[in-house]
Amino acid sequence: MVTQANAYATGFTISIYKNYKEIKITSPWPDAKNTFTYILYPKGTSKPVITTPAIFIATPIDKIVATSTTDIPVLEYLDVQHKLVGFPHTDYISSEKTRTLIENGTIKELGSEHSINTELVLELAPDMLLGFSADGNTKAYDLIQKTGIPVVFNGSWMESHPLGRAEWIKFIAAFFNKEAEAAIIFENIKKDYIEAKAKAENASTSPTILSGNMFKDIWHVPGGNSYVARFLKDANTNYLWADNEKTGSIALSFESVLEKAQQADLWIGSGNSTSLSALEQQNNRYALFDAFKNKTVYSSTLRMGAKGGLLYYELGPMRPDLIIKDIIKIAHPELLTDYQLYFFEKLD
Repeated sequence: MVTQANAYATGFTISIYKNYKEIKITSPWPDAKNTFTYILYPKGTSKPVITTPAIFIATPIDKIVATSTTDIPVLEYLDVQHKLVGFPHTDYISSEKTRTLIENGTIKELGSEHSINTELVLELAPDMLLGFSADGNTKAYDLIQKTGIPVVFNGSWMESHPLGRAEWIKFIAAFFNKEAEAAIIFENIKKDYIEAKAKAENASTSPTILSGNMFKDIWHVPGGNSYVARFLKDANTNYLWADNEKTGSIALSFESVLEKAQQADLWIGSGNSTSLSALEQQNNRYALFDAFKNKTVYSSTLRMGAKGGLLYYELGPMRPDLIIKDIIKIAHPELLTDYQLYFFEKLD
């Protein structure tokens, strides 16, 4: 038995045995009590004899149902998007390549991720369903699992390092016997990310950063140990909540954010307002920040697919190298003179 070492991902392991692969998911959602074990064995061979509880899947799989838009770029990078047969709320998908498959009927609409159309899933008869849960509620998936369709949980969103999320391409690749391709794709992304980070270390300044925005009466900013904070750190910026230890978001009052960040150089991640005037209409107090006055406000939620899906949330986890380059371009434009922003846009 050989257990493959991950460079950054901590939520899964892949162990190779003589006649099967064993994948373990240790962190599918916060405070998960169980480890999920999947046994992958070659199609046409006998099921391995395993004494511990596990879900068995014959590979390579031919048909898959996915439930998160973050799965879409992974399938495309592995060139297996044509094996996707169903997805809940297909309007969320931005990728033109996969949208073509939706429009020609190859990918069926399965309702919402919270109440998947079980009858249609049974009719599609996928080899597996790739699911996720934010809080451990798996009722919809349990019903599908009971019908004999294997449900596999993707915990990539739990990774705190951007490259950890991208490395989950190796996890999905295992079900298609595409590990070699996944390793090359990940290594290229890792290389680009590390090179960009090294370039940012040479910057002569480290601008102060405000992030997040108001929802009702609360301003949510990323925690200091969050995925977003890691990007800001690696791009050599001074994130004003970097010393906070939360991995999720921090709920704050407007007044406390203004006190700490009124003079911040940049506001990165301002929500879905398409202009400074639209942002001010949401809350006229936003205009009190220097970043607003100096027109140094950037949003990552303006690039949308044909049906309104957000490209940043779909492709971003697979391409952290593009996100860090965007932030470096914003914070240290002199370091990436020929680079064009990919996800972020400046509000005018």
